[in-house]
Amino acid sequence: MTSSKEDNVFLSVIEQHKGIIYKIANSYCKNTEDRKDLIQEIVFQLWRSFGRYNDQYKYSTWLYRIALNVAISFYRKDSKRTDRTSGLTADIIIVAEEKEDTGPQLQLLQRFISELPELDRAIMILYLEEKSYREIADILGLSETNIATKISRIKNKLKNKFSTIHS
Repeated sequence: MTSSKEDNVFLSVIEQHKGIIYKIANSYCKNTEDRKDLIQEIVFQLWRSFGRYNDQYKYSTWLYRIALNVAISFYRKDSKRTDRTSGLTADIIIVAEEKEDTGPQLQLLQRFISELPELDRAIMILYLEEKSYREIADILGLSETNIATKISRIKNKLKNKFSTIHS
């Protein structure tokens, strides 16, 4: 592929799948400036990896895998820094498109998911995106059985948190 053609394909892929990048950034960063930095880092890493894209996978699978790895690394680095978001409410938006009116149940779910460990959070982002267990396994590099087990455990954890709140 020529450089110009490769550039156009890359830009088209980013444009077509930008929602994935924004959802992941929103899920891992509370602070607007950090979100912008994370988005920039994700796009940079996607560009660096684009030449090694394996067309046996869908672009979305490839993009999720890189974006989640970058987000998890970014989150780890960020959590070691001082919390610059104190005073802000958890404004995390998981996979639902940004809506003006999110009900209290959805906000609670978003908060609970934001409190999950990194891998569990990534799994739930993909699960709520209605990815199949196979797709989630491919993106995260885990077995399908492992994904099924983790999703079951995460659902139970979330149910317990909801029942604690409502009792």
